[in-house]
Amino acid sequence: MPRSRFSGSLSSPKVDLVVDMGNPFLNLTVDGFLKIGTVAVAKVAVEETYYVVKRGSVSRNNFEHSLKKMCKEGAYWGAVAGLYVGMEYGAERIRGTRDWKNAMVGGALTGAIVSAASKNKGDKIVADAIAGGAIATAAEFLSYLT
Repeated sequence: MPRSRFSGSLSSPKVDLVVDMGNPFLNLTVDGFLKIGTVAVAKVAVEETYYVVKRGSVSRNNFEHSLKKMCKEGAYWGAVAGLYVGMEYGAERIRGTRDWKNAMVGGALTGAIVSAASKNKGDKIVADAIAGGAIATAAEFLSYLT
């Protein structure tokens, strides 16, 4: 029986914004903040557009609400990303090597700090640190596959 295959590739455009703060730690942190914050803003913009289309009307109040939500989500996720990138870079500098363990340490520290800042206590902070470390490590391993 004859077989056919379809193969192709999909690549996304690479956008780099260089912000020179005079320090590699600050450069990476600001870069992470801006990139992930922009993704969060775009996510909320698409969600809010969906709700406007579903409702069938847009009002000044809805527009202001959407804009505030975009700013809030962008700032939150940008801050988390900046914190993670900074923690990972710090782990790399302290350990003197660049490997997946830095992602694990950076993710765990970020998870714990964000959890503690959210007024969580004890076991919840530990669980969030474990989740942060696991997610960051998985993302690092996945980046090796591409």
